[in-house]
Amino acid sequence: MHRLLRLPRLTSCPLPALRRTSLSISDPFSRPTPSYSYPYRHVHGFSKWATRSPIRNILLVRKPQDSRVSQALYRVVLELRKINPDIRLFYEASVIPQDAPPNAELFEPTNLPLSTPSSSSQPPIDLVITLGGDGTILHASSLFNNGPVPPVLSFSLGTLGFLLPFHIDSMEQALKDVFCGKMSILPRMRLSCRVRPKGFNDLTEEESSITPSRWQVMNEVSLHRGSSPHLVTADTYVDDQHLTEAIADGLIVATPTGSTAYSLSSGGPIVHPAVQAMLLTPVSPMSLSFRPLVLPSWSKMRIEINERSRSSAYISMDGREAGILHPGDCVLVEASPWPIPCINVHRVSPSQDTTGDQSRGESLGHDTWVRDINMLLGFNVSFKANTGR
Repeated sequence: MHRLLRLPRLTSCPLPALRRTSLSISDPFSRPTPSYSYPYRHVHGFSKWATRSPIRNILLVRKPQDSRVSQALYRVVLELRKINPDIRLFYEASVIPQDAPPNAELFEPTNLPLSTPSSSSQPPIDLVITLGGDGTILHASSLFNNGPVPPVLSFSLGTLGFLLPFHIDSMEQALKDVFCGKMSILPRMRLSCRVRPKGFNDLTEEESSITPSRWQVMNEVSLHRGSSPHLVTADTYVDDQHLTEAIADGLIVATPTGSTAYSLSSGGPIVHPAVQAMLLTPVSPMSLSFRPLVLPSWSKMRIEINERSRSSAYISMDGREAGILHPGDCVLVEASPWPIPCINVHRVSPSQDTTGDQSRGESLGHDTWVRDINMLLGFNVSFKANTGR
């Protein structure tokens, strides 16, 4: 005969209240600096903004030396002048003067910390418009390395990409919806990365002045052996706990946005960009038991080149070379407080309130992520289907 055990009564524990955020088209550069809350409490990870102040300053980021982009840029400028003749347009320094928009001013990104007063009289940017491919958006992200990023509206010109929700043919309607506040924002997570040389247990302000600045990475930070014939030996720590010693061609720490880039080609998982997480993906590891990991966004990672490593490691941030890590050097990676607010084709109805709550009101359109992984990646398409048999 079995005796029934009486379990103690469980008391309910109230969950902490989550902050509801509403990203304003002008909020990302309001004073004081805006606060982006993690996690975002929005249906499908999207948030609605309310245009509490007019859009006055727009940064145009384009793919250089492309005739199609030049023609599209001219159309965008005409439409913006039609909506508001007093809008100030800016272009960034990598664009040659011949490719610059007409009557536009040069944008000067600052590498100064937010607490450092700037002598520039440049007004805060309210909106970023990109014309090109996914690489153009990554470049736009790099222009805001030390602070919040304005909402980014991206147009493609026939190029396929995961970060291009709008085609240039829908430009007029998209701009009208943006200025009327009818679009939604998908905050795409970025990584904050910092290189720490050997011998520095913690970087003070004086020591930081001689080390590389903090990077804000949208896709991934990657360590690789480069041209060395030897594998890299690196120790990975998560929240100061030793996770593993990796012997591999390299390691990748990626965002959900970057899960469909370098990490995917190295066997990493596909993660929806609304998920707040960090991906650790090995590149050709010696051990077959080293599988990709998905970690919570609040994790703090440290990847240190082992003293016994026969090879140094080249470090890249979003595909840009950032330096070389020698034995004893390490890179610190954590979630950035400044995500990329990407304007998405997922529209919201005007009947919704301005608190960012999407539990009421009708959702218009749909998330294009499912469509993208099917069209761009051919997700789960069998070889038999491709042969036409």
